[in-house]
Amino acid sequence: MMKAKRIYWRVCAGVFVVGVLAAATTPWLDYTFNLTNSLPGTFYVIHKGGKVKRGDLIAYRWHGGATYPAGSTFIKRVAGVAGDTVKRTDTAFWVNDQYIGIAKPYSKAGVPLQPAQAGVVGSGEYFVSTPSPHSLDSRYALTGNVKQAAIIGRAYEIF
Repeated sequence: MMKAKRIYWRVCAGVFVVGVLAAATTPWLDYTFNLTNSLPGTFYVIHKGGKVKRGDLIAYRWHGGATYPAGSTFIKRVAGVAGDTVKRTDTAFWVNDQYIGIAKPYSKAGVPLQPAQAGVVGSGEYFVSTPSPHSLDSRYALTGNVKQAAIIGRAYEIF
């Protein structure tokens, strides 16, 4: 019985310490769960602010649409930055000759989707994607390029 109490209190103390550390780092860090299979990770830490470059995982606030409410946190990889060229052939997308994937006509929930337009990524914007064919990313007009103002920061997979 005493051993069970010690284990219980150690677990409680560990949870408390983790909670205090998480609360203490909130000015610089945020934490989120990935609830979809568009990326392999489940839990991510977000470093707020900071410079974003091609190849980074970023977290941003979704503007709303499809089956996701406005303000949801999305995590995607930056595939294109200002000045990069987005090419489209039918529903297939490339950024600077790097193949991104195909835009589907419907989401997994059955929401009709329109492919985004080809062109040059504008200043203060990012073309984002993931390897998943089901990712609601910049291949779709609904998402478009992510504006700098919507970006929370760089995301790092924990597990």
